[in-house]
Amino acid sequence: MSERRTGLLMPLSPLPGPHGHGDLGEAAHEFVRFLARARQGLWQMLPIHPAGFGGSPYSSASAFAGEPLAIALDDLCARGLLRPQELGRPLAEGRVDFAAAHERRAPLLRLAFARHREQPGALAAEIAAFRRRARFWLGDHTLFEALKARHGHGSWLDWPLPLRARRPDALAAARRELRDEIAYREFEQALFDLQWRRLREHARTHDVQLVGDVPIFVAHDSADVWAHQEVFQLDRRGRPTHVSGVPPDYFSVDGQLWGTPLYDWDASRRTGHRFWVERLYALAERFDLVRLDHFIGFVRYW
Repeated sequence: MSERRTGLLMPLSPLPGPHGHGDLGEAAHEFVRFLARARQGLWQMLPIHPAGFGGSPYSSASAFAGEPLAIALDDLCARGLLRPQELGRPLAEGRVDFAAAHERRAPLLRLAFARHREQPGALAAEIAAFRRRARFWLGDHTLFEALKARHGHGSWLDWPLPLRARRPDALAAARRELRDEIAYREFEQALFDLQWRRLREHARTHDVQLVGDVPIFVAHDSADVWAHQEVFQLDRRGRPTHVSGVPPDYFSVDGQLWGTPLYDWDASRRTGHRFWVERLYALAERFDLVRLDHFIGFVRYW
């Protein structure tokens, strides 16, 4: 931070590739080399979490997880989990197509997972190490995703009360019943983490720093709010009592209604602000610098 640097803002999704969505494979590594050749020292990204409504990374179901659509399929071929001929014909380039990318990648990731279970190999140890590093959030995220699939991908407010209220016996039963789906979701996140670490090391060797983006608010229909209801302003049923927005400005004469729940800062303080500490720790594991989006919201919000 003592040096003046320049760089570029480039999300992962627009990186070129044949599968409808940019990934952590060769195109990302080439972008690092391009930055180095152009004497640029920063690569700033949008949030790298699973995209939410409309493909927005600012309404993600997790403030910790990585975007599964960014997992490089070529790497899975190199690991022997997929075969090149199984990747299919290239999708149209020139634009990001979230629906087509999901349709292409989801069954291939499931296939890779099935082969991994047949022959875990060295990947098993890497997944175990990742599980230890991500223990604060991974269990809640994978269970949340498994429960979302079980209940038709609707809001967690529509789940049965024992699950909505996170009663220990209900959570334990769900983990037993959904253990295969939970294992798959864990596999996805471990692959993202492994490929991300390789990209970050590549960036370091080229003197390029990765800059992350941290939205101050998180989506209500997320593993974060479901797992940490006590630090958000919610009623007894889990619904937000207040939601966020911004006042009128040059961009919107009526202001904006974001709809994300506000934090209960007094309750957060009683936990030692653990949610935020863990969130920033996880981001520091992935980025060299982070940008706090709408930083003023910590002291004044609408």
